[in-house]
This record gives sequence, structure tokens and C-alpha cells, in this order.
Amino acid sequence: MKKIGTELKSNKLFLQQEDYYKNLLRKIEAERAKVKLGGGENSIVKHKAKGKLTARERIAKLIDLDSSFFELNTFAAYGMYEEYGGAPSSGTIFGIGKVHRHECIIVANDATVKAGAWFPITCKKNLRAQEIAMENRLPLIYLVDSAGVFLPLQDEIFPDKEHFGRIFRNNAKISAMGIPQISAIMGPCVAGGAYLPIMSDEALIVEGEGSVFLAGSHLVKAAIGEVIDNDSLGGARVQSNISGVTDYICKNDDECLKQIRSLVDKFPHQQKANFNRAESTSPLFSEKEILGILPEDPIKNYDTYELLARIVDNSELDEYKAGYGKTLITAYARIDGWAVGIVANQRAVVKTESGEMQVGGVIYSDSADKAARFIMNCNQRKIPLVFFQDVTGFMVGSRAEHGGIIKDGAKMVNAVANSVVPKITIIVGNSFGAGNYAMCGKAYDPRFIFAYPNAKISVMGGQQASSVLLDIKLKQLSSSTELENKTFSDVDKKKLLSDIHKSYDEKSFPLYAAARLWIDEIINPVETRKVISVSLSAANNNPEMSEFKVGVIQV
Repeated sequence: MKKIGTELKSNKLFLQQEDYYKNLLRKIEAERAKVKLGGGENSIVKHKAKGKLTARERIAKLIDLDSSFFELNTFAAYGMYEEYGGAPSSGTIFGIGKVHRHECIIVANDATVKAGAWFPITCKKNLRAQEIAMENRLPLIYLVDSAGVFLPLQDEIFPDKEHFGRIFRNNAKISAMGIPQISAIMGPCVAGGAYLPIMSDEALIVEGEGSVFLAGSHLVKAAIGEVIDNDSLGGARVQSNISGVTDYICKNDDECLKQIRSLVDKFPHQQKANFNRAESTSPLFSEKEILGILPEDPIKNYDTYELLARIVDNSELDEYKAGYGKTLITAYARIDGWAVGIVANQRAVVKTESGEMQVGGVIYSDSADKAARFIMNCNQRKIPLVFFQDVTGFMVGSRAEHGGIIKDGAKMVNAVANSVVPKITIIVGNSFGAGNYAMCGKAYDPRFIFAYPNAKISVMGGQQASSVLLDIKLKQLSSSTELENKTFSDVDKKKLLSDIHKSYDEKSFPLYAAARLWIDEIINPVETRKVISVSLSAANNNPEMSEFKVGVIQV
């Protein structure tokens, strides 16, 4: 066990970096506040005039008073569907909340956003909620208030494997796994969407507002000529007392939420995975100092040990192979008492025993080899893994290729892909190319994946990519008949490069990634310990773990 970290003086660079991150966080939080307004203040007023609570008010009343809601995918659909007026948070809110001390996944339609209609990304977000429930054996509570599929985009949400129908398929699979599902019909529940609550274990419906049917009154009239209103067709009394489709009638939202709480209160206490947890000890250095450690420019280096010293308990590590493969830190530690295995990119330039200088943030053969072995050890001992990504990729060049970098990289990727312990990924800065994969990017099934507000996710860095794209663009322009034989001045090239770089950077920014669910949430670096602890607490609800195996690995 060794202590890490040093007392940092608030020098000019530290204060400058701290100010930069505080301003960046202010901008992110301002956007988050806008998103949380859903369809806007006017829509909220109209919604509440019906005697209904908003989606976030419903969640707040559902969870335990002394707890907080751990919201995920807040920025889903950010900047998307603008031609349709946008879809803040994709019109659906989900996260982890405690109900009578039971950790539950809560999914709530936000009816202030296009009447809770489902956009393509809404479907992806709901599937992510179900995935988290299945992986962590968490009960699911659906607060349904939705007009169904957003028809102008029906072709992007209806027929494919990861589209709308997968939700109901998952309802069936979740039920077969013995994971409780409760649905509350608190507004319209139409067409295919009617299957979600009725495929849950129990369904509640709010009188006067809730309705559930395969076809609404307008479609019924168009299809068979029958004239009927929605309440008579599929309202609370009809579906509870005549059809027997729903199980409980509630007078209003408040009564419905109380009934859900009463049902959850009767759930048996779950068997836990019993991951090792001791009493939590604070780091020796303030988490707030993280903001002054991280550079403004993600390409610049810093000492990752200083970052970890402000995250791990008592600023202590049991470092594995400390003198070998130094561009990756592999270590056992505790975070808020939880025993974890840490795999972190070392961003500082390091010197090997042979005197060679290795570039920070780059994975070399020795680093990949070390990480693969460490990941295997954690799986052998059932220790959850936490990845701190700040990676520019694997080392390139003749020396690296002749040394077998692809073979060693494949070994690490194999270990990550086959890992069975819970994996939590924090994207601190860069997440480029195959480095994203090896450090447990979204494609490698982390239980949860988060990003700091200055993270960049792309196939390569903006500067390198822009240069490549500029060359391609210039060749395309020079070969066009209109611009044949045209020469481009340095000013022309500089402007083109600037435009390409700007466009590329926008697509690497974490809000772009969060909108498309490449990450689960953008987090404040100061809250890293809390976020990891909540994630591990959720993961601890699943005691089942398959046997760790790897396939063919070249050694």
C-alpha cells in the first residue's frame, strides 16, 4: 500500500485551469437546467392544469424522502430533432432511485415534450434503462404518460431489432428473470405502447387521465366506423372493472405513487453480490482540486496519480507492476469503501528502466500486457473494475509494430471484452480510436459510463483528423470540373482547416456523445467518488456472475 499525491499550491496555472473547468461546468449546468424544463414553462402549466404532476415531480414523490434521484442520460437527444421543435431529454426521464430502501430503475415519460411521444433516441434510452435493470437486477417502475410513436419518424423506431418492439420483448425477458416490473398508467397509453404496462407484473391506472388501448377513438372510427370516446373505450373503470387489463384504480397521481410505494415495500430483500466494502475514508486531498489539475487542452499532459489521489480512499493504492508498463496505472484501491481494481491512463511522460521516454496517454505493448493480466486478476477475485480513460491510442511506428503492439493490444481488448465483473468507465479527457475500446468504451459493456465536461470521444484527435480530412477535401475540390487546375492559397487552406476542425470538435464534445447515449451522463469531476459509489451499489444487487473465460490469446 502506498500513499499518492502531493499538496498542490494554487499557482497561476492551477487557478487558470480551475476557472476554465468551473466556467465549463456552469455552461453544462445551464444547458441541463433548460433540458429539465422539458417542453417549456407553457407546456408545464397546461400539463398541471389537468391536475397532473410533472414527470420529475412524480419521481420526487415516489422515491424515499431522505434519498436523491441518480438521473442518467439527461442530455439524450440534445441538439437533435430540431426540425420538429426538439425533444429535451428525449421526452423520457430515467435513473436510479430508492423506494423503501430498494434501489429501482424509474422510467417516466415527460408528457410536456410532444405529449410524451417516442423518438428514435427515446427508444434507445428506454432500452438502456432496461439493460441497466437486467445487468444489475434492479426492479423497474414505469410511469407511463405517452402518445406513442412519433409518427413522422416511425420508420426509424418501429421495425428493427433495437427498435420499439424490443422494449416489450425485454418486458418478457425481465419478467422471466424474476425482476419486478410495476407500471403506472398516468396518461395516454396507445397502440404498441399499451403492451409495456400490461407486460409488467402489475399495472395501476389513474382515473380521468389514464387510458390504455390498441387504437384510440379517432382510429377506431376510421377503421370500423364506431363512435366512442377514449374514456369509454379504455379508461380506468373500463380496463380495471370490465376488461381486467389493469390491477389498481387510483384517484390521482399522488394516490398512484403511494400505491406503488406500498407495493415495493412488500418486495423481499435482494441477495447481494457482496463486493468487498469497508468503512469509507476520505482522500487526503480535496476532490475540488481535480478542477485545477486537469488541463484546458486535453492533449496536454498531467500526472494521473494526482487525479487518483483525490478520488481513492486515504489516497492509497496497491499498485500492480508499478515499474512496468508505466503509461497505464493498474492498482487495487478503495473508493468510498468499495474495493476496486483501477486501470488508468498515465498522462505524464514516463521514463522506462532502459531510459526510453514514453508518451503520456499512449498505450505501449508493455502497458497493454500488464493491463490484460491485471484485469484477469480482478475477475479471478471478483473485484469490480474502474477505468479512467484519457487515451490517445496505441503506440504506432515500426518499432511498435515489430514489437507486436497489435498482438498485445488484442490481448488487452480480449480481457476487457470477456471480463465478467462490473466495469465502470470514466472518460476524463481523450478517448481516441482503439484506446476507447481497450479502456472499456461503450461497445465493451461497462455497467455505467460517464464523461467529464472536457472529454473528447473520436476515432483520432481533432488536429490529426483535420489534417487528413483537409487533404481529402483539397483533392476532391481540385478534381471537380468547376475548380479544375485551381490552386489553393495558404489562406484558403487555413479557412478550410479551421472549418473542418470546428465541425470535428463539435462531434467529439461530450454533449454530442451524451445526446446519442455513447455515455450515460456528463458528471462534475468533483463528484467522481459519489458517482462511482452509487454505480457500485447498483451493481452489488446482482449476485450472479458467469465464469470468467478468455478465447485464443497470442502471447
